[in-house]
Amino acid sequence: MLAPRPPRAPYRGKRLFDLAVVALVAVPVLIVCALVAVAVRCSSPGPVLFRQERVGRDGRRFRILKFRTMVDGDNPLVDFDDRITPVGRLLRRSSLDELPQLWNVVRGEMSIVGPRPTLAYQAERWDRRQRGRLAVRPGLTGLAQVRGRNALTWAERIEWDLRYVETQSIRRDLAILARTLMVVATGHGVEATSVPDPLAAPEPAPRHPVAALAGPPAAAPVRPEPVPVRSEPVPVRPEPVLV
Repeated sequence: MLAPRPPRAPYRGKRLFDLAVVALVAVPVLIVCALVAVAVRCSSPGPVLFRQERVGRDGRRFRILKFRTMVDGDNPLVDFDDRITPVGRLLRRSSLDELPQLWNVVRGEMSIVGPRPTLAYQAERWDRRQRGRLAVRPGLTGLAQVRGRNALTWAERIEWDLRYVETQSIRRDLAILARTLMVVATGHGVEATSVPDPLAAPEPAPRHPVAALAGPPAAAPVRPEPVPVRSEPVPVRPEPVLV
Protein backbone atom coordinates (compact mmCIF):
# COMPACT_ATOMS: atom_id res chain seq x y z
CA MET A 1 0.00 0.00 0.00
CA LEU A 2 1.41 3.40 -1.03
CA ALA A 3 1.94 6.06 1.59
CA PRO A 4 -0.44 9.04 1.58
CA ARG A 5 0.55 11.91 -0.66
CA PRO A 6 2.62 14.42 1.32
CA PRO A 7 1.23 17.94 1.78
CA ARG A 8 2.41 20.68 -0.55
CA ALA A 9 3.36 23.05 2.26
CA PRO A 10 4.26 22.99 5.98
CA TYR A 11 1.50 23.27 8.55
CA ARG A 12 0.17 26.72 9.38
CA GLY A 13 2.26 28.48 12.02
CA LYS A 14 5.43 26.48 11.42
CA ARG A 15 7.45 29.55 10.45
CA LEU A 16 6.24 31.34 13.59
CA PHE A 17 7.20 28.28 15.64
CA ASP A 18 10.73 28.35 14.15
CA LEU A 19 11.28 32.03 14.92
CA ALA A 20 9.92 31.60 18.45
CA VAL A 21 12.40 28.79 19.18
CA VAL A 22 15.29 30.84 17.76
CA ALA A 23 14.34 33.84 19.92
CA LEU A 24 14.11 31.60 23.00
CA VAL A 25 17.60 30.10 22.60
CA ALA A 26 19.39 33.03 20.93
CA VAL A 27 21.39 34.31 23.93
CA PRO A 28 22.75 30.97 25.25
CA VAL A 29 23.44 29.78 21.70
CA LEU A 30 25.49 32.90 20.92
CA ILE A 31 27.64 32.29 24.01
CA VAL A 32 28.20 28.63 23.10
CA CYS A 33 28.96 29.54 19.48
CA ALA A 34 31.61 32.03 20.60
CA LEU A 35 33.35 29.38 22.71
CA VAL A 36 33.13 26.78 19.93
CA ALA A 37 34.53 29.25 17.38
CA VAL A 38 37.60 29.84 19.56
CA ALA A 39 38.10 26.08 19.99
CA VAL A 40 37.84 25.45 16.23
CA ARG A 41 40.26 28.28 15.45
CA CYS A 42 42.81 26.98 17.94
CA SER A 43 42.49 23.31 16.94
CA SER A 44 43.68 23.59 13.33
CA PRO A 45 44.32 26.27 10.70
CA GLY A 46 41.45 27.22 8.48
CA PRO A 47 38.06 28.94 8.61
CA VAL A 48 35.75 28.51 11.58
CA LEU A 49 32.69 27.82 9.47
CA PHE A 50 32.14 25.20 6.80
CA ARG A 51 29.79 26.08 3.94
CA GLN A 52 28.26 23.61 1.52
CA GLU A 53 25.47 23.78 -1.03
CA ARG A 54 22.38 21.78 -0.13
CA VAL A 55 18.88 21.34 -1.55
CA GLY A 56 15.97 22.81 0.37
CA ARG A 57 12.23 23.10 0.02
CA ASP A 58 10.93 22.62 -3.54
CA GLY A 59 14.47 21.93 -4.73
CA ARG A 60 15.84 25.41 -4.03
CA ARG A 61 19.61 25.51 -3.43
CA PHE A 62 21.18 27.22 -0.43
CA ARG A 63 24.47 27.17 1.46
CA ILE A 64 24.34 25.39 4.79
CA LEU A 65 26.52 26.56 7.69
CA LYS A 66 28.40 24.34 10.13
CA PHE A 67 31.35 24.63 12.43
CA ARG A 68 34.32 23.09 10.65
CA THR A 69 35.08 19.63 12.05
CA MET A 70 37.69 18.44 9.51
CA VAL A 71 41.08 19.70 8.45
CA ASP A 72 40.89 22.52 5.95
CA GLY A 73 41.00 21.48 2.30
CA ASP A 74 38.98 19.75 -0.37
CA ASN A 75 37.05 17.45 1.93
CA PRO A 76 35.41 14.50 0.17
CA LEU A 77 31.70 13.69 0.32
CA VAL A 78 32.50 10.62 2.41
CA ASP A 79 34.13 11.39 5.76
CA PHE A 80 37.47 9.89 6.69
CA ASP A 81 38.35 9.61 10.38
CA ASP A 82 41.91 10.79 9.83
CA ARG A 83 40.59 14.16 8.55
CA ILE A 84 38.36 14.84 11.57
CA THR A 85 40.02 17.03 14.18
CA PRO A 86 39.84 16.18 17.91
CA VAL A 87 37.63 19.22 18.51
CA GLY A 88 35.55 18.28 15.48
CA ARG A 89 34.98 14.81 16.87
CA LEU A 90 33.62 16.30 20.09
CA LEU A 91 31.43 18.74 18.17
CA ARG A 92 29.93 15.93 16.10
CA ARG A 93 29.37 13.81 19.18
CA SER A 94 27.41 16.66 20.81
CA SER A 95 25.87 18.01 17.56
CA LEU A 96 27.25 21.46 18.40
CA ASP A 97 28.64 21.71 14.88
CA GLU A 98 25.06 22.22 13.65
CA LEU A 99 24.38 25.37 15.74
CA PRO A 100 25.27 27.88 12.95
CA GLN A 101 22.30 26.51 11.00
CA LEU A 102 20.08 28.61 13.25
CA TRP A 103 21.10 31.44 10.93
CA ASN A 104 19.75 29.37 8.02
CA VAL A 105 16.50 29.13 10.01
CA VAL A 106 16.37 32.91 10.48
CA ARG A 107 16.90 33.36 6.72
CA GLY A 108 13.99 31.04 5.99
CA GLU A 109 16.14 28.39 4.30
CA MET A 110 15.71 25.82 7.06
CA SER A 111 13.32 24.93 9.86
CA ILE A 112 13.91 23.77 13.41
CA VAL A 113 12.37 20.35 12.68
CA GLY A 114 12.32 18.63 9.32
CA PRO A 115 14.30 16.26 7.10
CA ARG A 116 18.01 16.95 7.14
CA PRO A 117 19.19 19.03 4.15
CA THR A 118 20.35 16.83 1.32
CA LEU A 119 23.09 17.08 -1.28
CA ALA A 120 22.17 17.84 -4.88
CA TYR A 121 23.44 14.55 -6.32
CA GLN A 122 21.18 12.66 -3.91
CA ALA A 123 18.04 14.61 -4.75
CA GLU A 124 18.65 14.19 -8.47
CA ARG A 125 18.45 10.39 -8.14
CA TRP A 126 15.32 10.16 -5.99
CA ASP A 127 12.14 8.77 -7.47
CA ARG A 128 8.89 10.75 -7.52
CA ARG A 129 7.74 9.52 -4.11
CA GLN A 130 11.08 10.21 -2.42
CA ARG A 131 11.05 13.77 -3.74
CA GLY A 132 8.12 14.36 -1.40
CA ARG A 133 10.87 14.90 1.16
CA LEU A 134 11.37 18.34 -0.39
CA ALA A 135 7.81 19.45 0.39
CA VAL A 136 9.01 21.14 3.60
CA ARG A 137 12.08 23.08 4.64
CA PRO A 138 14.97 20.95 5.88
CA GLY A 139 15.50 20.96 9.62
CA LEU A 140 18.21 20.99 12.28
CA THR A 141 16.70 17.80 13.65
CA GLY A 142 14.05 15.44 12.41
CA LEU A 143 12.22 12.18 12.86
CA ALA A 144 15.07 10.15 11.35
CA GLN A 145 17.56 11.73 13.76
CA VAL A 146 15.58 10.61 16.83
CA ARG A 147 14.82 7.16 15.38
CA GLY A 148 18.37 5.94 14.96
CA ARG A 149 20.48 8.57 13.25
CA ASN A 150 23.67 6.97 11.87
CA ALA A 151 22.43 3.48 12.76
CA LEU A 152 19.77 3.74 10.03
CA THR A 153 20.27 2.85 6.41
CA TRP A 154 19.71 5.59 3.85
CA ALA A 155 16.46 4.00 2.72
CA GLU A 156 15.20 3.95 6.34
CA ARG A 157 16.11 7.61 6.83
CA ILE A 158 14.14 8.64 3.75
CA GLU A 159 11.11 6.65 4.94
CA TRP A 160 11.17 8.34 8.35
CA ASP A 161 11.49 11.73 6.65
CA LEU A 162 8.51 10.99 4.41
CA ARG A 163 6.49 9.95 7.45
CA TYR A 164 7.30 13.28 9.07
CA VAL A 165 6.21 15.20 5.99
CA GLU A 166 2.92 13.29 5.93
CA THR A 167 2.16 13.73 9.65
CA GLN A 168 3.80 17.06 10.55
CA SER A 169 2.23 19.17 13.27
CA ILE A 170 3.32 21.50 16.03
CA ARG A 171 2.71 18.72 18.58
CA ARG A 172 5.01 16.37 16.66
CA ASP A 173 7.66 19.09 16.39
CA LEU A 174 7.62 19.60 20.16
CA ALA A 175 7.91 15.84 20.71
CA ILE A 176 10.86 15.59 18.30
CA LEU A 177 12.61 18.50 20.02
CA ALA A 178 12.20 16.86 23.42
CA ARG A 179 13.49 13.56 22.10
CA THR A 180 16.39 15.32 20.37
CA LEU A 181 17.63 16.57 23.73
CA MET A 182 17.61 12.99 25.03
CA VAL A 183 19.42 11.67 21.94
CA VAL A 184 22.12 14.35 22.20
CA ALA A 185 22.54 13.73 25.94
CA THR A 186 22.88 9.94 25.52
CA GLY A 187 24.68 9.95 22.17
CA HIS A 188 22.28 7.34 20.80
CA GLY A 189 23.03 6.61 17.15
CA VAL A 190 26.07 8.90 17.00
CA GLU A 191 28.72 6.27 17.63
CA ALA A 192 27.11 3.78 15.26
CA THR A 193 28.93 3.13 12.03
CA SER A 194 27.43 5.41 9.44
CA VAL A 195 26.03 3.39 6.56
CA PRO A 196 27.77 4.45 3.33
CA ASP A 197 25.58 6.39 0.98
CA PRO A 198 24.88 4.07 -1.98
CA LEU A 199 24.36 7.12 -4.20
CA ALA A 200 27.89 8.36 -3.54
CA ALA A 201 29.36 5.57 -5.70
CA PRO A 202 30.42 6.99 -9.06
CA GLU A 203 28.36 5.92 -12.01
CA PRO A 204 30.12 4.02 -14.79
CA ALA A 205 31.32 6.28 -17.58
CA PRO A 206 28.91 6.23 -20.54
CA ARG A 207 30.14 4.68 -23.73
CA HIS A 208 30.50 6.72 -26.89
CA PRO A 209 27.14 6.85 -28.74
CA VAL A 210 28.59 5.23 -31.86
CA ALA A 211 30.18 2.48 -29.80
CA ALA A 212 26.90 1.93 -27.92
CA LEU A 213 25.01 1.43 -31.16
CA ALA A 214 27.61 -0.92 -32.50
CA GLY A 215 27.29 -3.17 -29.46
CA PRO A 216 30.18 -4.79 -27.60
CA PRO A 217 33.57 -4.62 -29.32
CA ALA A 218 34.26 -7.52 -31.65
CA ALA A 219 36.91 -9.98 -30.65
CA ALA A 220 40.19 -9.82 -32.54
CA PRO A 221 40.37 -12.37 -35.34
CA VAL A 222 42.35 -15.45 -34.47
CA ARG A 223 44.87 -16.49 -37.11
CA PRO A 224 45.17 -20.25 -37.34
CA GLU A 225 48.51 -21.76 -36.53
CA PRO A 226 50.24 -23.16 -39.59
CA VAL A 227 50.05 -26.94 -39.65
CA PRO A 228 53.38 -28.50 -40.59
CA VAL A 229 52.99 -30.69 -43.65
CA ARG A 230 55.38 -33.54 -43.99
CA SER A 231 56.16 -34.22 -47.64
CA GLU A 232 56.59 -37.85 -48.68
CA PRO A 233 58.61 -38.85 -51.78
CA VAL A 234 56.22 -39.96 -54.55
CA PRO A 235 57.43 -43.03 -56.48
CA VAL A 236 57.54 -42.41 -60.28
CA ARG A 237 57.01 -45.31 -62.65
CA PRO A 238 59.17 -45.03 -65.81
CA GLU A 239 57.28 -44.48 -69.06
CA PRO A 240 57.74 -47.22 -71.74
CA VAL A 241 59.99 -46.12 -74.59
CA LEU A 242 58.49 -46.64 -78.01
CA VAL A 243 60.96 -47.63 -80.81
